[in-house]
Amino acid sequence: MSETLLIELRTEELPPKSLKTLSEAFAEAIFSALRAQQFLHPDSVCTPYATPRRLAVAITRVSERQPERVIEKKGPAVAGAVDGEGRPTRALEGFMRAAGVSFAELQRTREAKGEYFLARWTQKGEDVDACLGEIVAQAVRKLPIAKLMRWGDSDHQFVRPVHSLICLHGERVVPAEVLGLRSGRVTLGHRFLSQGEISLADAEDYVGSLAAGKVIVSFAERRATIADQLASAASRLAARINPADGLLDEVTSLVEWPVIQVGEFEAEYLAVPQECLILTMQQNQKYFPLLDAQGKLLNKFLIVSNMEVADPGPIIRGNERVVRPRLSDARFFFDQDRKNGFANRVTRLASVVYHHKLGTLGDRAQRLGRLARSIAGRLHADANLAERAALYSKIDLLTDMVGEFPELQGIMGRYYLLHEGGLPVVADAIEQHYRPRFAGDVLPVGNIACAAALADKLDALVGFFAIGQVPTGDKDPFGLRRAALGVLRILMETPLPLDLAELIGEAKDALRQQGIQLQEVDEPLLGFMLDRLRGTLREAGHAGDVIESVLAQRPTRIDLVPARLDAVREFLGLPEAQALAAANKRIGNILRKASGPLPEPDIALLEEDAEKALFQRVVLIAPQVRSHVQNEDYADALRVLAGVRSEVDRFFEAVMVNVEEPLLRNNRLGLLKALYDELNAVADMAKLTV
Repeated sequence: MSETLLIELRTEELPPKSLKTLSEAFAEAIFSALRAQQFLHPDSVCTPYATPRRLAVAITRVSERQPERVIEKKGPAVAGAVDGEGRPTRALEGFMRAAGVSFAELQRTREAKGEYFLARWTQKGEDVDACLGEIVAQAVRKLPIAKLMRWGDSDHQFVRPVHSLICLHGERVVPAEVLGLRSGRVTLGHRFLSQGEISLADAEDYVGSLAAGKVIVSFAERRATIADQLASAASRLAARINPADGLLDEVTSLVEWPVIQVGEFEAEYLAVPQECLILTMQQNQKYFPLLDAQGKLLNKFLIVSNMEVADPGPIIRGNERVVRPRLSDARFFFDQDRKNGFANRVTRLASVVYHHKLGTLGDRAQRLGRLARSIAGRLHADANLAERAALYSKIDLLTDMVGEFPELQGIMGRYYLLHEGGLPVVADAIEQHYRPRFAGDVLPVGNIACAAALADKLDALVGFFAIGQVPTGDKDPFGLRRAALGVLRILMETPLPLDLAELIGEAKDALRQQGIQLQEVDEPLLGFMLDRLRGTLREAGHAGDVIESVLAQRPTRIDLVPARLDAVREFLGLPEAQALAAANKRIGNILRKASGPLPEPDIALLEEDAEKALFQRVVLIAPQVRSHVQNEDYADALRVLAGVRSEVDRFFEAVMVNVEEPLLRNNRLGLLKALYDELNAVADMAKLTV
């Protein structure tokens, strides 16, 4: 009989930031175990449920009993499993005992390595009753829980105390014991809005019965309900909500029956930068701030309450009373920081250690200033402004506001510098030098901001690589992968005509001038960054072989990589592409076997018409290819190379390269080397799959 199976663990309030992950892991573990043990129909559907006080899963079409299974077990080789008289050896007897078969019941199977004994028997399926308890217990043990706890006088451990267990298969309770609890069919609804126990007649009744008890058990449905209610409430106020998917997930994990209320605070607090107010409301109180059509913060916010009451006044006033001290703290921090000054704090950076091998924040600020100045000069931007932005970029780390809310670093630096009359372009660069902060984030705008952002990331990359702190596996404590991606995106997407190898060299010089001992940096760091670039280009949809052909040249002008990729992709569409790629690979194999440096081809040593024709073609196209490459016209360079196909084909048909005469042989190898250099001027054609 196939029925819906329902499992529910009813607990104390679960950690809100982990609820969704715990729910999905719990459901997947049970579903996978049932599938592995053949209790599921191919069309079975798994639906996870999660509220602050329960983890649950419903799985459709779960069989009451496993099907019979034919079990096969391979035994020892026939050659060594019987003696000269055909009797089983002790090894074979042990195998028969373990398999529960007699010698007469053994079968034989032939494989590539010889003939083996085989035991085959039919195993009856077990009832779900016999297996479910252990399946649920295993799922509980596998949950990604950072810290377990005990409760009462029990030795059982879970993320929170567990009060009841439901195991229903259709209308029937499946007997099971997990975490010291025996399974049943009784649960509870909302802590305050529901009265008494809820007894489930059938597993299919779960969602409806809990809804009657004022609980929306589906995390996804509850999240969608909250999002809709928030949007409706904001629309009624002619406002919009500040985007916060993480907060929406967290609030969904805090309530079982969401009801939206509108709170308000004194307009005088709006004198504080709105980023501070938004952060404190979202992070500390889990409120949703409201913005006007221009994105300016209003003195109203939305509360996601877990209570449905006739008079919401006390709830609203209580939340307004709670948020006021938070806003007062933000205003206090803002006022104190402005009183203490901003630019004059630069000397205090020298008292804060950045890393014991890389000096203080003051040392780092000096390095950033020097590097930003150099980068701005390369971009023909104001070097003095770039240097000032970089020197000031870390000062706000010493302010009270950033000490309370680290997420505001850079943002507060901008506000404080503007308060002291700083130039807007410098203030904007201070805010933007952390960009991009995450995947998909916007890039810094303008050459001053780009110079500061590149200086910040390059100093971190070169510095930590120079002292041997290289990311390994999933460990990246200094965020170097993110920094590398930031550098690559700024160079490639802005784009900026800067050489990555030269930038790395300048960052090294800045470290050396401060007496910091450096390990080998250039090749390991460039390889690390090209690996990050490889992943970025794959995500952008570029073909793997095209990417490898370009990156094989280890390009350092990252801004030119997209043009090279486009040119190679266009080249692959030409009729000559396949033959030239094959010829290039053949030439590469020939040249790898050559010993010593090869000479420039000498026209006087050319004998065959085919090699003379190839020589003339190489002489003709070489300056054209180099000119196109120098002018960044990569597609034109490859189109010129496509014209050499006929001469290449004739050469390999008519000319023997590895002849006995050394001068003749080396001259022909030199000719192939000259051709090979031109063929690979844009990308390594040997990497292409044509």
